[in-house]
Amino acid sequence: MQTPERISSEKLLQRFIRYAKIWTTSDPHGTGSPTTSRQWELLHLLASELEEMGVAVELDDQGFLIGRLSARGVGPGASTVGFMAHVDTSPDVSGKDVSPIIHRRWQGTAIELKNSVILDPERMTDLASRKGDTIITSDGTSLLGADDKAGIAEIMAAIEYLQANPELPHGPLEIIFTPDEETGKGMDRFPRDRIQSRCCYTLDGDESGTLEAECFTAYRADISFFGVAAHPGRARGRLVNAISMLGSFLGMLPRSESPEATDGRYGFYHGVEVSGHTEKAELTMILRDFEMDEVERRVEALRSFASALEAAYPGGKVKVAWVKQYLNMRDAFKKDPLVVDLARKAVSSLGLNPIMTSIRGGTDGARLSELGIPTPNLFTGGHNFHSLSEWASLEVMTYAAETILALALLWGEIESPPPS
Repeated sequence: MQTPERISSEKLLQRFIRYAKIWTTSDPHGTGSPTTSRQWELLHLLASELEEMGVAVELDDQGFLIGRLSARGVGPGASTVGFMAHVDTSPDVSGKDVSPIIHRRWQGTAIELKNSVILDPERMTDLASRKGDTIITSDGTSLLGADDKAGIAEIMAAIEYLQANPELPHGPLEIIFTPDEETGKGMDRFPRDRIQSRCCYTLDGDESGTLEAECFTAYRADISFFGVAAHPGRARGRLVNAISMLGSFLGMLPRSESPEATDGRYGFYHGVEVSGHTEKAELTMILRDFEMDEVERRVEALRSFASALEAAYPGGKVKVAWVKQYLNMRDAFKKDPLVVDLARKAVSSLGLNPIMTSIRGGTDGARLSELGIPTPNLFTGGHNFHSLSEWASLEVMTYAAETILALALLWGEIESPPPS
């Protein structure tokens, strides 16, 4: 593998800021694809920029953008490899009017933003470890959008570098940008039949050098509570309050199995949205764990809670519906271990220590792995996603872009066919 010169950090920074300023928040209640029309602005910009680089582009009416870069300087047996990121940002925190602030050669002091948002290195060990880096934050009124615009910028920077250095050999590449990852349903309409890649890499991680080849198995529970309405002045023996039922149900959940009480390999129940009135109330929950039997245990527990609640509220009814969101992707790499091995090699080639971790969440790569394209997740340099205190290190972002470049070159040297 030829060792390229370092990708320009300043060009990468300006690219990221350009993308971060575009409002692309998705909507979990939206029914279209994308769920918000504002995601189209970034998709059209990316399509235009790829075309200017000489990349063949397909942008369909569902918001899936696929760029294709032909092989050069390698044998006919080189595999197609994809790089993937999502254009939307989380609806948990405002993504409108993002105003990035650049803290050059940050000296390790607390970073104070608007709305009393403070990034304190004494409490944020990941931040403390990046003393001396150029740190990028929002102004405290919105998220930053490093999730996942850092990943987008890194992919674009690597492709730009390849196109500017035609002496570098590489196999066929696919660049894939998707909508609505944050809603958990963006991949429902993914055009699998248009993808030629043997494997893919999402750029949606955080800490420098991390490589994630395992994630949660994820289910969503939609729980409806049906009460009986009555005038509150004459409610005794008649009223069954659906709101009270919902509150009692939440009280049955073990607090030791909540997101705020778990870490490592422990999963959880998590209530994410409630709505309703006296006669009907609704609760949306997510269930997460690395092991399917633990998810199934929690599913059965919710069923038991529902039955107990109906007994406690005569006349009331509880309905529980389930949606599988994604599965742990670890088994996808057993048939083709080269996917992870080359990622480790790419990270090591930059002088970094590859760190194998598990995602306490999921990516579009989990769904893509289910569809037969093994897709581990790479670091981006972003941290504190889905929050006003989100930040990114430009130095780590540059390493991420160079990891993409190294992978493109490494895969160009491989002519072994994918396992059947």
